[in-house]
Amino acid sequence: MIKQLIFTLLLAFIVISCKATDKTKSTNSAPFKNMQLSCVAFYNLENLFDTIKGPNNDEEYLPDGANKWSSMKYNSKLKNMSLVISQMGIDITAVGPAILGVSEIENRGVLEDLVKQPSIAKRSYQIVHYDSPDRRGVDVGLLYNPRLFTVSNSKSYRLRTEDSTFLTRDQLMVSGYLLGEKIHVIVNHWPSRTGGEIRSQPKRNAAAGLTRSIVDSLFKVDPKAKVIVMGDLNDDPFNESCATILGAKKEAADVKPKELYNVFWKTLDKGIGSLSYNDQWNLFDQIILSHELVNGDKSKLTFWKGDVFYRNFLIQQEGRYKGTPLRTHAGGVWLNGYSDHLPTMVYLVKEQK
Repeated sequence: MIKQLIFTLLLAFIVISCKATDKTKSTNSAPFKNMQLSCVAFYNLENLFDTIKGPNNDEEYLPDGANKWSSMKYNSKLKNMSLVISQMGIDITAVGPAILGVSEIENRGVLEDLVKQPSIAKRSYQIVHYDSPDRRGVDVGLLYNPRLFTVSNSKSYRLRTEDSTFLTRDQLMVSGYLLGEKIHVIVNHWPSRTGGEIRSQPKRNAAAGLTRSIVDSLFKVDPKAKVIVMGDLNDDPFNESCATILGAKKEAADVKPKELYNVFWKTLDKGIGSLSYNDQWNLFDQIILSHELVNGDKSKLTFWKGDVFYRNFLIQQEGRYKGTPLRTHAGGVWLNGYSDHLPTMVYLVKEQK
């Protein structure tokens, strides 16, 4: 009798589990009936440096530097970064990101090593990269799956300010075709908050002005241009650089032609961020879309939703930094983690004809 009861309960559990699984699959796939889907993402890789002395200021990431950066640590970092990339977006689309903007990379070589990692090698990611004059020697770049995105043009833009000694990351613009439609992706890593948020704000405002000028130049050629601005902006969506100078709006309904929509402003309002500092979540890693991707023809390439990519293994589970992103180093100690930033993603859909 007891065995029969246990069997009955077990069978009921299996049935309920199967129904729950089916429901999850149905929920994820329902919006995609007769639709094509693509994932576009951004990830700050937190100091992806090789172990070789370069022309840049890379002393901290050398074998005899402050972080004792060895081949073992470098290879572990590559493995960890590729693991994250391999899992991004696959709950919705098995192929993962078609386009992935990245920041805090030392050079093209580290990206070449990254895309060869076993967990993502089959995607055959290609690279767009230009060297920047940044004092720390870090650049931005773009990885793309050539089966999903075709590059037609790329250009690097330099930020110039009244202070000729100030050097920072260039902004990368890549144009190409996604799901048969032309898009323009601008990858950013705006100046940091070193020296304090208020004191450093003019530099980010200047970076926002450069991004806005790139966007406006695209609109001048094509008023209906489909533009994606992404990056570690070192400011939140409500800060002056993003909300006023770049002009990225909080409400999609308010976005008019030639204007921009900040996908992650409302996400931050819910207390969800991409990095944590002093027990407070910020959302510096933003993806911002032009009007045509938000309020344009819904039968063409259009925005569906955005996510901060959150997994338990990316989060510190104990100690002083519990609950924050599990980074590579903390307090001078190598944690063999991932990044101090979480990735962000948007999903774009298009009617299947």
